[in-house]
This record gives sequence, C-alpha cells and structure tokens, in this order.
Amino acid sequence: MSGTVKPMTTLATLCTEADKIRLSAGNSLGDIIVTDIYTNAEQIARKVTAHNQSAQSTWDARLDDILTSRLFGYPIMIALLGAIFWLTIEGANVPSGMIADALFAFQDQLTEWFRLAGAPVWLHGVLVLGLYRGLAWVVSVMLPPMAIFFPLFTLLEDLGYLPRVAFNMDRFFQKCKACGKQALTMCMGFGCNAAGVVSCRIIDSPRERIIAILTNNFVPCNGRFPTLIAIATIFVGGSFASEYETIVAALVITLLVLLGIATTYAVSWLLSHTILKGEPSSLVLELPPYRPPQIGAIIYRSLIDRTLFVLKRAVIMAAPAGAITWILGNAYIGDTSILGHLAAWLQPLGYAIGLDGFILLAFILGLPANEIVVPILLMSYLSTGHMIELESLDELRQVLLDHGWTWLTAACTMLFCLLHWPCTTTLLSAYKESGSVKWTFLSFLIPTVIAFAVCFAVAQSARYLGLA
Repeated sequence: MSGTVKPMTTLATLCTEADKIRLSAGNSLGDIIVTDIYTNAEQIARKVTAHNQSAQSTWDARLDDILTSRLFGYPIMIALLGAIFWLTIEGANVPSGMIADALFAFQDQLTEWFRLAGAPVWLHGVLVLGLYRGLAWVVSVMLPPMAIFFPLFTLLEDLGYLPRVAFNMDRFFQKCKACGKQALTMCMGFGCNAAGVVSCRIIDSPRERIIAILTNNFVPCNGRFPTLIAIATIFVGGSFASEYETIVAALVITLLVLLGIATTYAVSWLLSHTILKGEPSSLVLELPPYRPPQIGAIIYRSLIDRTLFVLKRAVIMAAPAGAITWILGNAYIGDTSILGHLAAWLQPLGYAIGLDGFILLAFILGLPANEIVVPILLMSYLSTGHMIELESLDELRQVLLDHGWTWLTAACTMLFCLLHWPCTTTLLSAYKESGSVKWTFLSFLIPTVIAFAVCFAVAQSARYLGLA
C-alpha cells in the first residue's frame, strides 16, 4: 500500500503564538486549556443570551474582589480562622469542665460499686483509675472543642467562604506542586487531624491526596492546643504583666500555627520533588454564590459526620492507653515503677532534644490521644499512680519548675508537641484513606524525624551558644 503518511498532530503544533508566550511565562498547559475553555464558553453565552447583571450578583462580585484579593484576602482569612480558634478555646472551657465533673463523679460511683462487689484493688485500678479515667479525660477535653470548631467550620463551608480560602491558598500549593484543595483539609486538621485526613477525599489526584494525608499532622489539632496554651501561658505569657499574659500567649500560639503551615508547605514541596513527583493538577474552582446557611444540615454534618465519627475512633484508641499507663505506674521493679525505669532509659535521648525522659515518655504513651500527655506527665512527676489534673496554671508552673524545666525545655516541648507523630486515630484514618501500610508508616515517620531533628538543632544550638 503506497501513499504519503500524514504526521501526527501534537499539542505543540496546536498552540498559538499567544499560548506559547503564556507557556514561556510559566503558566501550565492545563491552566491555559481551562482558561480558554471558560473564555470560549463566556463568548458563546454572550452571543446567544442577554444577561442583565442583578444587584445581588454585583454585590457578590464586589465581596469576592475583597475576599480573594492579595491585599485583603489573606488578613481576612487569618482573622476568621483566629476568631474560630478563640471561640473554640474560650467556649470549650465551661462545657469541658462540666463534662469532666460529671464523668469523674460517676468514677466515684464506679469505685463504690467495685468496693461493694469486693473486687481486688488491681482490678479497680486497671478498669476505673486507668481505663475509665483515661476515657473520661479524652471525652471531656476532646468533645467540647470539636462540638464548637466543626459547626463553625461547616458554617463557613455552607456560606460559600471555604472555596474562597482554597482559591487564595491555591497559588502557594501550586508552587509546591500540590493541590489547592489541600488548604481545606489543612483547615479541617485544626479541629482534628483524623478528620483532616478523612477530608482528603475531596482531592481527585491520588498523588496529591497522599501528599495532603502525609502533611496534615503539621497543623495542631484541638488535642494539642491545651498543652501548647498551658506552656505558652506559663513560660512566655507569664513573663509579662497579667493584663498582657493572654495576648502574648495567643501570639505565641499563632506563631506556632504559622510554623506548622510553613512546615506543611516545605514537606509538600519536598515530597512532590522526590517520592511523589508529578505536575500539580489544575484546580478548576467555580466559586459558588453566597447563600444563607442551612442550620439542620450544618448540625448533622458537623456533629454526626465529623464530631461523633472522630470521637468514636479516639475513644476506641484511648481506652487501652489509660489501662496500660496505670499498670506501668503501679507495677514496681525494686523501688521504682516501670514508668520510672522507662523514663530513666529515655533520659539521654530526651536531654539531647531539649526534653527529659518523663516528657518523652508522656508523648509516647500519649500516642492514642494527645489529650492525655500532660496528665501522664504529672502522674509520672508526682508518682500518684493515676492521671491527675491540677487546679490552676500556678500549680502546674511550680511542678514543672520543681522538675527542672527552663525556657529551653518549654520551647522544645512546644516544638515537639507541634511536629511529632500523629495520634493512633489519625494513623488509622491514614490507613483507611490510603489503603497502604507504606503511606501510613511514612505519615508516622516523616513528622517524627522532623520533630527530633528540629528539637535537637534548637537544644544543641542553645547550649553551644551558652543560652541554656
């Protein structure tokens, strides 16, 4: 069969000179195609329809000009998130105290029932002072913040503001070769990292979804905020006059959150240039109209789909932790509990990263739930045999100072709390969402290595310079 063969048409031959200029300017081919599609669709629509711009659409456009601008968009976004954090922290104090009082009062009733049943002391310790007390702590600390944060977050979602957040953050994630929707999963992580991992389902690209899962832990969840707030208030805010103490502590927490976001960008960039190489997918985002929120839908999605779902996983994971911690604190080898022996064994490693053996052990035993790190630490320091809570920050300050805490200990503890491994609930969510042991292990390994490396660098630098 004879004849000429027509050469295959390539994308390069179809590009106009204008397209080539845009490509050379750094625009991706996907962005150019999407832009042209929408431009052509708009031109066709103008030819066949008559469009009278309503006052409502004009108002929406003006508001979008503000919320998505580089000048006002980011400050408004940070202010709104800051307001949500403040409402969550302030609003959770009272209900958290009420739930704790009720649950610990029931603990007294359980103790009475065990006494009447003639149960052995060790069984009461494992089941009541260990398992039940640990669960009560997790529920009382975790439930109120989630019950406030998730409805507020869902409210912004229902109003149509969250797509504007994704639009604002998209250019940063594009530079990291990740997806702009990762901004939404990152915001969800502030409430709970497990919920943030689950929300990665909204990312279509498998590569970018894995990046979002692996980096979600770098934003602090509500389980880590109590530890960060307490240390920041004691060791930073406490250095200022009482009227400025809360403001200074809030600024420290804000800086830590920004550090976590910066770490998210850095690790996302590193992953997308190494084990998860690839080009970022175009975020085709049609900003929805602003609309009044649907209260019923907000309550259902935030409380049923998110709060109770995450709380159930946390309770399942935290239940054994309380029992194991009680056993370690009450089983003795010689004159020292197993808890004390483990802390002594970890002391050299803890000192190298600016902590001590007890602090590092508290983070390890707090793997099932970050909420129990401080209670475990106090239990270890005071040798009480069960998790306790002090009445005030002044009492906590004195206990920490009595056990050798300095500004370096506080700084490294906050950094370690911010960057360290995910809780078991988050790891379980990572496994269910990725379907891979490899990615789940990396979601544990990456923050662990970063936390140890950062704290080691800070501690050794401070000591070398004679600052500690």
